[in-house]
Amino acid sequence: MTRRELLKRAAAAGLWITGPGASVPGRAGHAAEPDSIPVAFVVSDGAVVIDFSGPWEVFQDVTIAGQANPPFSLYTVAESTAPIRATGGMRITPDYTFSNAPMAKVIVIPAQRGVTESMLQWIRNAAKTADLTMSVCVGADVLARTGLLSGKPATTHHSSYRTMALQYPEIDVKRGVRFVDDGTVASSGGLSSGIDLALHVVERYYGRDVAAKTAYYMEYQGEGWRNPGSNEIYAAPQTSTADHPLCPVCGMDVDPKTGLHAEYRGQTYYFCRQEHKTMFDASPETFVK
Repeated sequence: MTRRELLKRAAAAGLWITGPGASVPGRAGHAAEPDSIPVAFVVSDGAVVIDFSGPWEVFQDVTIAGQANPPFSLYTVAESTAPIRATGGMRITPDYTFSNAPMAKVIVIPAQRGVTESMLQWIRNAAKTADLTMSVCVGADVLARTGLLSGKPATTHHSSYRTMALQYPEIDVKRGVRFVDDGTVASSGGLSSGIDLALHVVERYYGRDVAAKTAYYMEYQGEGWRNPGSNEIYAAPQTSTADHPLCPVCGMDVDPKTGLHAEYRGQTYYFCRQEHKTMFDASPETFVK
């Protein structure tokens, strides 16, 4: 018996647990169990583990007193059911493909490498009937590519504020927030911020008390799900110095001994990766500002 099963049996003695998405038939004098809320996690090679596993843990840990059905049913969706490699080498076998995935009420998009047009199209279509489509970290770039963020506020990992604003000028990029919820689309800051957004989603469906109980069970003491503005440490860009240079494109630390560099107007700029050096070389004045 798993830890969740133990808790659920204790909370709902005498009831039985069904598979994902099913309803429990009503007993005499009792209403039928509500359906689980289906949550689809869109994954591909390079999916960042905490981006999807953090929200997954939140949703799986939700319990409702007197309800045997899990409040959320969780599954992965990918290009195919062939195993993928997430960050750190984690091997995942997706549950469904884009051609046979069941309808989702919540769609979770982590940062990842293997983004295809079929993935973007599946997200666009699935979002039409979903309550919420949410990105975690630079999964916001995937969500932006679908067009679902056009004209809306959004956030991302703090290292991507500038590049997201440049690539998608139609998006109102918010700095220094744990997450942004615009109703049918939402985005979180980097990595652990996805836990806060997921707890916020729990609150949307079941109220603050259930979300707080979930955070307590997880021993999660972060308060970002209650106060998304608590990420203000990332609101202002850091200052690059000769001793501690920062990539002018994303603001990440760069080792001057090994980092790529370019000269512009008598000053040396260092870059964390080739893609950012290429962007700088194409329009240095944009980043020098």
